[in-house]
Amino acid sequence: MKLHELKAAEGSRKERNRVGRGIGSGNGKTAGRGHKGQNARSGGGVRPGFEGGQLPIFKRLPKRGFTNMNRKEFAIVNLETLNRFEDGTEVTPELLIETGLVSNLKDGVKVLGNGKIEKKLTVKAHKFSASAKEAIEAAGGNTEVI
Repeated sequence: MKLHELKAAEGSRKERNRVGRGIGSGNGKTAGRGHKGQNARSGGGVRPGFEGGQLPIFKRLPKRGFTNMNRKEFAIVNLETLNRFEDGTEVTPELLIETGLVSNLKDGVKVLGNGKIEKKLTVKAHKFSASAKEAIEAAGGNTEVI
């Protein structure tokens, strides 16, 4: 068998149903839409969320809180993950992406103080937690806010 000889298994694929193509097709005349009514008409139907006049669920449920449109979301890096770098390395957001520690920069990188750091590193990030900054400097490294 060759690549150009491949075919789908018999009966695994349906032929497209062409509606409104004569009485013998089984879907002629009204084309499977029934007689008259809102859904039989072109452009007919109801908008998403409409429940026939009953108060829709999104209006019945309580609304709480507030969504800040200007919220900044940071890519998070913990101290324990920085141990994979060699002593004296300058850790930048670009390096973090290269090594796969961060897949998406979002609005920047924030270093959190989870775990212990044993290496002397220069870490460049957009934000540091107080404990992370303290731990990096205690290990002999430097922190630099971009």
